[in-house]
Amino acid sequence: MSPTIDSDDLPLVEGAIAGAAAWIAGYVLTALVVLVRLEDSRLGEISNNTGDAGSVIDFAGWVFFNSHFVEIVVSGDFLGFGGSSTVSYIGGDGFSPLLYLVPVALLVGSGLAIGRSQGVSETANGAVVGALVVPPYLVLSAIGAVLFRVSTEGFGASFSGEPELLPAILLAGVVFPAVFGAIGGIVAANTGTE
Repeated sequence: MSPTIDSDDLPLVEGAIAGAAAWIAGYVLTALVVLVRLEDSRLGEISNNTGDAGSVIDFAGWVFFNSHFVEIVVSGDFLGFGGSSTVSYIGGDGFSPLLYLVPVALLVGSGLAIGRSQGVSETANGAVVGALVVPPYLVLSAIGAVLFRVSTEGFGASFSGEPELLPAILLAGVVFPAVFGAIGGIVAANTGTE
């Protein structure tokens, strides 16, 4: 790419593929961890109590959003008594804090891959092409925030849980991919061969 970025030269397709691949790979890696450890975690109790209302797909989504520092809003009610709170299932007696590294590593890798494929050599260009992972990551985060909802009720009790919508969109969908994708692009620009 030239020192000044021409919008016609932006690798939009590569950015879309890399961003979607990073989100999907992050979700799949998180789902594998959740699948293996679900019964031994706090989510296992919720899974047992919600029956068919919640699945590993939903709970893996919750943990994936937690890895972006997005909390889950859980609400419970029994005969008119209850309330809601936000919770993260990473750390403590939940899943390993190493899950925080999954989206970071995949987004930096995606930005690096786009930068290398375009042969960027300027730091600013690297940041721009690396940040092209944002649109697909944003779309998939918004869809996930809506789809990963669990709700059940019966015998005078109700339970629901879902990612916090605004942080899911802003933090997971925009901030994470913009920052870490750009870092990957900057690394590509400053470590590639001239």
